[in-house]
Amino acid sequence: MAGGLFALLDDVAALARLAAASVDDVGAAAARASAKSAGVVVDDTAVTPQYLEGSPAARELPIIKKIAIGSLRNKLLFILPAAVLLGQFLPEALPVILIFGGAFLAYEGAHKVHAKLTGHDEHAEEAETEAVVQGELTPEHEQKTVAGAIRTDFILSAEIMVIALKEVVTSDPDASIWMRAIVLAVVAVLITVLVYGVVALLVKMDDVGLHLAQKPSAAAQRVGQGLVKAMPKVLTAIGVIGTAAMLWVGGHILLVSLYEIGGEGGLLEGTALGDVLHAPYDLIHHWEEDVHHALGSFGAIGGWAVNTLLSAIVGLVVGGIVVAALGLFGVGKHEESHDGEHGADHAREQAAGTVGEHGEHDPGEAPEDSSNR
Repeated sequence: MAGGLFALLDDVAALARLAAASVDDVGAAAARASAKSAGVVVDDTAVTPQYLEGSPAARELPIIKKIAIGSLRNKLLFILPAAVLLGQFLPEALPVILIFGGAFLAYEGAHKVHAKLTGHDEHAEEAETEAVVQGELTPEHEQKTVAGAIRTDFILSAEIMVIALKEVVTSDPDASIWMRAIVLAVVAVLITVLVYGVVALLVKMDDVGLHLAQKPSAAAQRVGQGLVKAMPKVLTAIGVIGTAAMLWVGGHILLVSLYEIGGEGGLLEGTALGDVLHAPYDLIHHWEEDVHHALGSFGAIGGWAVNTLLSAIVGLVVGGIVVAALGLFGVGKHEESHDGEHGADHAREQAAGTVGEHGEHDPGEAPEDSSNR
């Protein structure tokens, strides 16, 4: 009996060691995969705050929470199973899927550039700003904002998860499908917490500044006042960076995905069409290498800048073509502009106190204090 008990304890100890080793493997693989996708994480962090523009202070954290939950749902329920199954049984299809993702990001970025250049969104922005001052930004606008952010996040999340999956497959080709799924789940949770934690910190930094400005310490007041003055400019800059990131990442996804389809091991390897698809990234990479060698110690930065700029140009061109094509069929920018004008009229009416879900609003009544970002 004693021998059987000791044998059982040995088996339990062996299982415990195996479980601990598995946890270590998952942690190490998740760390490597997260590091490989760091570039897209930065883009995700830059893109998200622009969706909070025009939102009252009281609604910023709830909106971020909704977007974060949607992002985690995107990663765990939709992207993770599809990525793991495709990586296991049909890895050649991943670049094809990413092409559609890159085109969508390029469209989003080009659409924003088009709206700024043509002034299509000016009336909607003015009405939304007026509504925020009155504390009456519509729930419909918030719902549309959250839905748009989650749609964009889906593409960035897919890129993050695919990059992570490629790292897992490359570093451990013999890993089981379950190990890959666990690693991707860990990456999904870690990156979501990181991205939306940083976003929450950014958008609430002016509140921190206001709190410091009310402190008795003169130094704290100076720091607080500096934060309050700086944050609107910081958020505006982040919005510009976010649009640029959409174009850059979208163009880069398109270039790399076409390269993989037409290159070694791709679906169209060795065909004339494959050579055509393979060529653009080859050319850009060649220019990147030339700049790298020409600039010496600054070559890495110069090469990266060349690759980034050309990827953004590709994204802008492809996105502009998609915007124009959708506009011919009354889809996309034209439809959204019409919806924006309708939403602007509704927001302006609410701010004037003529309509509202919560009853009549007295224009003479002082609005509740709400910080306008």
